[in-house]
Amino acid sequence: MNANQGLSPSLRVVAKDIVHGFVEISHNSFALVGLAVIFFGVTLGFQPELRQAGQLQLMEWLQDHQETFSSLVTGTATDRVTAMNPKDLPKAQALVTQWLSRKYNIAPEPMAALVAESFAAGTKAKIDPLLILAVMAVESGFNPIAQSPMGAQGLMQVMPQVHSEKYQRFGGKLAAFDAVANVRVGVKVLQECIARAGSPEAGLRLYVGAGNLEDDGGYPAKVLAEQTRLQAVFSGHPAPALAPAPEAKPVVWHANKHSFGDTPRLPRQEL
Repeated sequence: MNANQGLSPSLRVVAKDIVHGFVEISHNSFALVGLAVIFFGVTLGFQPELRQAGQLQLMEWLQDHQETFSSLVTGTATDRVTAMNPKDLPKAQALVTQWLSRKYNIAPEPMAALVAESFAAGTKAKIDPLLILAVMAVESGFNPIAQSPMGAQGLMQVMPQVHSEKYQRFGGKLAAFDAVANVRVGVKVLQECIARAGSPEAGLRLYVGAGNLEDDGGYPAKVLAEQTRLQAVFSGHPAPALAPAPEAKPVVWHANKHSFGDTPRLPRQEL
């Protein structure tokens, strides 16, 4: 029996063990990384000259796709971090959580999770997390299953038909109603809008789909006003009045008049 003939049964045994182990501990994405490394380590062990290069490339790829693996892990509702104790947050974030919870009549535990996710996503995207929360406040009032007449969905009211590719890593367009997925996709869209427009205010005009209109419906002003209130709360200043901010006036669309080149303009987030 040569080395290749002995390799095939060995690989089948290793693969079977990996599948079984993954089923048992699939709630831990780091275990997936470890099992994959072991599998490829055994495979490349028969070719030492490829082992080091293969392991390095594998680890780089797994690190780049770690968030995708995490989003694909299945489990029960109680396994998903959709709520947390506000006391576990830093003091300033806990103050923001309490204020938003009272203003928008949202339980503090899921609000704490949204605040934590906004700070994590904002730090990564180099966007003020309080601006992200302000967008959620004006767009949906923190309702994760909200839908506009034009079809914008979720906390940040992302247009799924425009940004379907951004939801693929989370399992498809229905992930628009998953709070974490919607925030991450919405932050990505907002980041692109700000980069394209050159400033947060102009980026908000693009985000709401009013980049080429004289009247933006007051949307950027309302979001920035909510951001200012949140900044005061975050800084420990006296909390602003809890009266909900008025809804932004809808932007009226005429697809045949507002376009980029020859492409009809979509109602929102037309990147």
